[in-house]
Amino acid sequence: MDDPDAPSGTFVHWIVYNIPSKLGGLPEVIPSEPYLSEGIRQGVNSFGNIGYGGPYPPGGAHRYMFKLYATDTPLDLEAGLNKHELLSAMGGHMISGAGLMGIYER
Repeated sequence: MDDPDAPSGTFVHWIVYNIPSKLGGLPEVIPSEPYLSEGIRQGVNSFGNIGYGGPYPPGGAHRYMFKLYATDTPLDLEAGLNKHELLSAMGGHMISGAGLMGIYER
């Protein structure tokens, strides 16, 4: 999940990967730990933390982009990757993707 409208450039709020395809969703509350059940891993957000960091836009409405990628093979990746490291590691393995945009203003 990232905010492309952040004043300093795209701000990453959450990176989660290695979600098994058999899961129909994620729990409502996910701990800020690098390794979760089912082999799920979390990366480092733009706050410099592992896990989810909620939106707190400095002003005006911001778009929040949720992106989901399917890969052709499970990827043997450690927890703690940043967005660019993860996208690079997925490389030519992405076979499909989906997105959802939400708008938030405080």
